[in-house]
Amino acid sequence: MKKKRNKYTQEFKEEAVKLITDQGYKISEAARNLGIDNNMLGRWKRELEDGGMVK
Repeated sequence: MKKKRNKYTQEFKEEAVKLITDQGYKISEAARNLGIDNNMLGRWKRELEDGGMVK
């Protein structure tokens, strides 16, 4: 059985990345608090740094 993928808004992604960039959280700590995967949060951070929009 396939796992259903969650959809996250652009605003949620940006706020999640701000926890790392503005508030000094570690990626693992922020991801755990938000209930998301470390790799996903790291990818969002890179995408925002590279082009502004997260896919």
